[in-house]
Amino acid sequence: MSTKGIIPVEKIESKILLIRGQKVMLDRDLAMLYDVATRDLNKAVSRNLTRFPADFMFQITKHEFTNLKFQFGTSSYGWGGTRKLPYAFTEQGIAMLSSVLRGERAVQVNITIMRAFVKLREILSTHKDLAQKLKELELKLETHDEQITAIFEAINQLLSPPPASKRKIGFEVKEKSVKYAAK
Repeated sequence: MSTKGIIPVEKIESKILLIRGQKVMLDRDLAMLYDVATRDLNKAVSRNLTRFPADFMFQITKHEFTNLKFQFGTSSYGWGGTRKLPYAFTEQGIAMLSSVLRGERAVQVNITIMRAFVKLREILSTHKDLAQKLKELELKLETHDEQITAIFEAINQLLSPPPASKRKIGFEVKEKSVKYAAK
């Protein structure tokens, strides 16, 4: 079975969220991708809780849930009247789901999701490289700006007329020429 026929990577990428500084996917989005009910996915996870430590899966808080609803601009209708706060699965948690959910679709969806996470990491890496290059270029420009300013100051000094000579302070003695009269 081809992973391309199941779900486009772009659709999965749009479901990857940043919560608590981690890239995660919510249980309802994963259930939709795996084509199972959210409650069935969560039951499978709860039967295997030892496989899902806190760094693999966590339940989001009421505040985080409210922020998500606000971020996507949906009412409670878009969230299906959720009674429980959703679970968020990290990349490792999603990889662990493949051992809990059985079936060919689960395997293929899991492969596609892992590819989406890899693609996202590559994109972020490229952005970091570009940001670093921009920072280096900015530093070069700053040093060039300083050098150019120094050059202009030197040119201005050369172009400005020399300062007028100042009057000397004190007495000036002039020599008198003495004429000798011939007698």
